[in-house]
Amino acid sequence: MPFDQSDIVIETHNLVKRYGDIVAVDGVDLTVYQGEIFGILGPNGAGKTTTLEMLEGLRAPDSGSARLAGFDIVDDIDDVRKIIGVQLQTTSLFDYLTAAEIIELFAGLYGVDATPERVDALLSLVNLNEKCDARVDQLSGGQQQRLSIALSLVNDPVIAFMDEPTTGLDPGARRDLWQTVRNMRDQGTTVVLTTHYMEEAEILCDRIAIMDFGKVIALDTPRGLIRALESVARVEADIARGSFDRSDLEALPAVAEAITANGRIELHTTNAQQSLAALLNLSAKSGVDLLDLRTSQSSLEDVFLDLTGRSYVSDEGEDVDPEPEEPSRRSGLLRR
Repeated sequence: MPFDQSDIVIETHNLVKRYGDIVAVDGVDLTVYQGEIFGILGPNGAGKTTTLEMLEGLRAPDSGSARLAGFDIVDDIDDVRKIIGVQLQTTSLFDYLTAAEIIELFAGLYGVDATPERVDALLSLVNLNEKCDARVDQLSGGQQQRLSIALSLVNDPVIAFMDEPTTGLDPGARRDLWQTVRNMRDQGTTVVLTTHYMEEAEILCDRIAIMDFGKVIALDTPRGLIRALESVARVEADIARGSFDRSDLEALPAVAEAITANGRIELHTTNAQQSLAALLNLSAKSGVDLLDLRTSQSSLEDVFLDLTGRSYVSDEGEDVDPEPEEPSRRSGLLRR
């Protein structure tokens, strides 16, 4: 694993944030290590954005505590802001400045290296070298997202926060941005991101905290979360002729649950290979013809269903935590 578990860069204890009678974040405990990509996954309204806002110093917690690289998010907020970078859900930039000029401007605002060499290095990190002289309004949506990431890195942060970074992007742009995040991690920056995309979290993150109704309901590596399920794979098929007794299917090796309905079978199993081989043997003995036989691994969506008893539903678009006190603070021109 690429990160160092001896070096804690974020540690929270019982973080709570309320908006009136609504508890947006309800006692969140997190530990994030130097050099990892840490994901906070959950449906819209789960409390992901509010959690990030407290860690970034944009909102004070109602109770609990958090430290970033040893600095308290309330008492040492000026020090916290020096060591973090923030990529907002929506960032408004100057349309008529070029990508290079925008980076130079932000570096000047931070009072850090704004030389052409530094600008080129940041553009290279987000794969925008060829767009250095392109105006912002000439960049695609994915390119503007990558430029906003470059802006979050001008101060060479210890930790970079990214809130729903791929929302609204097409699949190609989304995968380009995933590589950008990996590049950031490889350069030594710890990345904390929120997402409501299960696939994104599973592919990109070293560890994931799953949030629901303001609470962390699970935290582990993607594979660790999936391995904790009673079944880690599915075997599915349509029945063309004949039928099975459900008890015979449930007796197959490694099968945890068998579902039969509408001429279709679905086996939840801890070992897809064993269950598939046994199913084919049973099919031959029973004279049952199968069509469209397929296997699939369990996913984080199955983890969410197992933990909450309901399917994961996430609308395309902005994470909607409960009504914030200052809704405009998550968008606009990034300032420090």
